[in-house]
Amino acid sequence: MIRKIEAVVDEQGTVRLKEAVRLAAPRRALVTIFDDNGMPKVEEPALLSEPALAEDWNRPEEDAAWSYLQPAP
Repeated sequence: MIRKIEAVVDEQGTVRLKEAVRLAAPRRALVTIFDDNGMPKVEEPALLSEPALAEDWNRPEEDAAWSYLQPAP
């Protein structure tokens, strides 16, 4: 099971979890460090490619191709 737990990383790299965690054995973890404002930045290449992708994706043919994944009306 994957769990998300908020934490703070100090200047020395010490990670302090904001809630207690009990595990049966050691586990791997991923740490994402955000800017001071707490909101992740959108990468610039993603913003630059959005208009080009929208031009291709926002077509009736594309909607028809993926319509089977949409819930029935």
